[in-house]
Amino acid sequence: MASGLICVARIGAPHGVRGAVRLWSFTENPFAVTDYGPLTTKDGARSFEIASAREANTHLVVTLKGVTNRDEAERLNGVELYVPRDRLPPTDDGEYYHADLIGLAAVTAAGDAFGRVVAIHNFGAGDIIEIAPPDGGPTRLLPFTNAVVPTVDLAAGKVVIEPPNEIEGDTPNHPEA
Repeated sequence: MASGLICVARIGAPHGVRGAVRLWSFTENPFAVTDYGPLTTKDGARSFEIASAREANTHLVVTLKGVTNRDEAERLNGVELYVPRDRLPPTDDGEYYHADLIGLAAVTAAGDAFGRVVAIHNFGAGDIIEIAPPDGGPTRLLPFTNAVVPTVDLAAGKVVIEPPNEIEGDTPNHPEA
């Protein structure tokens, strides 16, 4: 299991004039970020405590202790917030923290090297796994589904990839007109 810091939120633009900010939570329950105690920057140089939080359209609106005006809030725009891994709850079977997957080897069912996991994305239609091929070149974006990623073995440090036919170079089976 990965150790260290896990990014749980990102501060956005100010909300109002009294120091509130928009906050994008990366936790399953957006309000869980209020339960983890002080949140820090990745380098640990700055620490923030959430004083209050309320839900907005696609984010939370939070006040942070010590941030009392719009100017202070503006300077925080884009700051990512982290917590130590040990403060997060354990995952259920089939659930993973993105940080646990990044860096894993990606192999085919036959055991051939397919690349390395470099990121997990979600653009609104489900998780996407990004794989850097072993020989360089552009990364591959694949759906992070049981069909494409049937096995995640954290202990062995690998994911098994069953690439769709289009990725392997097969031509789609379309009737000719």
